[in-house]
Amino acid sequence: METAPQAESQGWEALAQKVWAGLDRLERSQADTDRQMKETERLLKELFAETDRRMQETALQMKETDRQMQETDRQMQETDRKIDKLSKNIGGLNNSFGALIENLISARLWEKFADYPYNLQRAYQRVKLYDDKNRVLTDIDILLSDGSYAMAVEVKEKLDRKDDVKHHVKRMKLIKKYPPAEAKGKFLLGAMAGGEVDSDVAGFAYANGFFVLELAGEAVRLVSPPSGFTPKEW
Repeated sequence: METAPQAESQGWEALAQKVWAGLDRLERSQADTDRQMKETERLLKELFAETDRRMQETALQMKETDRQMQETDRQMQETDRKIDKLSKNIGGLNNSFGALIENLISARLWEKFADYPYNLQRAYQRVKLYDDKNRVLTDIDILLSDGSYAMAVEVKEKLDRKDDVKHHVKRMKLIKKYPPAEAKGKFLLGAMAGGEVDSDVAGFAYANGFFVLELAGEAVRLVSPPSGFTPKEW
């Protein structure tokens, strides 16, 4: 039979074991917590390092994109410059071609009207028309003249639009109202000429009282007028 002191001693020993067991568990729990915190810290470092690496890659990509955009812009500017230069060259070529056609058509043009009572041996090119305030209204591609008659000739690379004929009708009215010195006091005639001439447009021009001429090689021919054609005197 245990005595009271023995029972008391055993109680304290059991309590101490429980306390030490609790401290042991607490220590293991603290160790696990430390391990988890270190693992978390390691993962965070890896995450921050990967994020920084990706941000650096993104920055490099943005720099490369910016460089490519600058290069694209430079190429576009260079393309615009070439297009502008080409347009000017084409424009100059068109102007030269138009001037060539005018020169070819104007050469000895008066001979094409030998069957008519004209002697249009004087030829002028690019005659400007001024109003009473000395403002340029239009110009005449070729103006033929003699003592009694003057003929305003409108030249087109391709005479294939009836609107060109209509515009020349308006031009004739302006010439009649504001005649240049070479046509002043003379009967005014009109003609349309082209490197190529559409037959329907030629018929429309004749219907408006104009002669029609076409470039054939290096020669100029008078397109056959319809039967009964009478040139209009403005």
